[in-house]
Amino acid sequence: MTSNQAVKKIAILDDYQGVALEMADWSVLDGRAEITVFRDNLVEPHALIERLKDFDIVCVMRERAPMTRQVLEALPKLKLLASNSSKNASIDMQAASELGITVSGTEYLSYGTTEMAWGLILSGIRRIPQEIAAVRSGKWQHTVGQDIHGRTLGILGLGNFGKAVAKVGAAFGMHVIAWSQNLDPAHAAEHGVEAVSKNELFERSDVISIHMVLSDRSRGIVGKAELERMKPNAWLINTSRGPLVDEAALAEVLQAGKIGGAGLDTYSQEPLPEDHPFRTLPNVLAMPHLGYVTEDTYRLFYGQTVENIIAWLDGNPVRLSNPTGARP
Repeated sequence: MTSNQAVKKIAILDDYQGVALEMADWSVLDGRAEITVFRDNLVEPHALIERLKDFDIVCVMRERAPMTRQVLEALPKLKLLASNSSKNASIDMQAASELGITVSGTEYLSYGTTEMAWGLILSGIRRIPQEIAAVRSGKWQHTVGQDIHGRTLGILGLGNFGKAVAKVGAAFGMHVIAWSQNLDPAHAAEHGVEAVSKNELFERSDVISIHMVLSDRSRGIVGKAELERMKPNAWLINTSRGPLVDEAALAEVLQAGKIGGAGLDTYSQEPLPEDHPFRTLPNVLAMPHLGYVTEDTYRLFYGQTVENIIAWLDGNPVRLSNPTGARP
């Protein structure tokens, strides 16, 4: 074998559930690659470098592992960074380009996140986790839930995800309102949504669902002032990105009982620290970032990752990751 034909070492990172090898046909790489799967999450740069120093190809799941310039510069053997999804904000694309590291991406399915948002909304409003726990402990009809029919659903960011959540809200008989920095009222009306001011969104909504791209402009867009405008029984749902919300301010209003609750699937630090108040507050439904963790999505992610690796090994073009690092 020439150096280009030599067996490549592949690392699959952050396979929390241990399912990566089941979600695609990796056997097509037999004889061409040696695969190692890591199920734990490393974020400390030196530990990550030590783990990956001998690998030619690293497969990263979304934004679980920070591929910073410091990390990439310390991995001279790395030639292909195979990312799941089309964009990955944890990869320093400029550094990868300068170092001659190809970064591939995959397509993405959006409906899993939409379904998760509604799972959190219904679970919170109808107290589903509490009632399940009550039944298991021998109780019966422990709480009184709220209706969503006729209530107001606020959408923070009327993009593809926001429109999908809004459509379901309308089907439930909710009045849907929305705000974002550049929302066109005519565009909102086309989707049966009323465009309102940011203050109105937080003051009028019974449920607020966040669907914004994380950027310098949107970071912390839900702060203490916005949270304190919410109704006492209103719920905040975040399946988008943790840093969009001031988590300290959110924990404060939740601890004080100033809002009904929060359904969260994303956080500023993931995995969520063991001592984080979101793990124990009774008015928080905390999910471990499972919006995109579905069989359909994983089969797409890993299937196209294998395709990208084969293409790269054969010297053919790969699906390139979007250099903006923005969320799809």
